[in-house]
Amino acid sequence: MDFFFQFLPKHQQLSDRVRKRLYYGWDKDSALDNLSSPVADIAVELLQKAAPSPIRRLQKKYVSHACISPCSMMLALVYIERLRHRNPEYLQQISSSDLFLISMMVASKYLYDEGEEEEVFNDEWGAAGKVDVQTMNMLEMNFLRAIDWSLFTDPKEFFEVLSWLEGW
Repeated sequence: MDFFFQFLPKHQQLSDRVRKRLYYGWDKDSALDNLSSPVADIAVELLQKAAPSPIRRLQKKYVSHACISPCSMMLALVYIERLRHRNPEYLQQISSSDLFLISMMVASKYLYDEGEEEEVFNDEWGAAGKVDVQTMNMLEMNFLRAIDWSLFTDPKEFFEVLSWLEGW
C-alpha cells in the first residue's frame, strides 16, 4: 500500500476510492503499483501538452509498463502544475518522456525515501528510462532547481489532483 496513504486520514477509504474511480479494480490484495490504462492515457496527454518538444515524446506503452503508484503519479502532477505556473521555460526545454521519468522519480523519492524496501536509485531509474546515470543526475538537479526545491505538498493539493483525475 502506498506510504503516502498511511499519513492521510481514512487510509482505507482513500485506497478504495483510488481503486474504484481510477479503474484499478476491486482486488484489495493486489498492489497499486502500475497505472491503470485510463490514468496512463491522461498522463501521456498531459505530459505531451506540458512539455511539447517533439524529441523523445512520451508514449503510452512506456507509461503503461512503468511501476508507478497512483500516489506518485498524483504527486508528480502537482509538481508539473507548479512548474507550469512558476517556471514554464523549463517545460519548453525538456521532453515529455524525460519529464515523466524525472517527475515520477522525484515524487517516488519524496514518498518512499531511504530506508524503505521500495527504494530505487538513479541508475535504476535511468535504466528504466534508457538514459545513463549521469543524465539522470542532471535531470534531477535541473528539475529540483526548476521547481525551486518545493516538494512538500499539502494533502489538499493532493486531493485536488485526485478529484481532477476522477473528473477527467
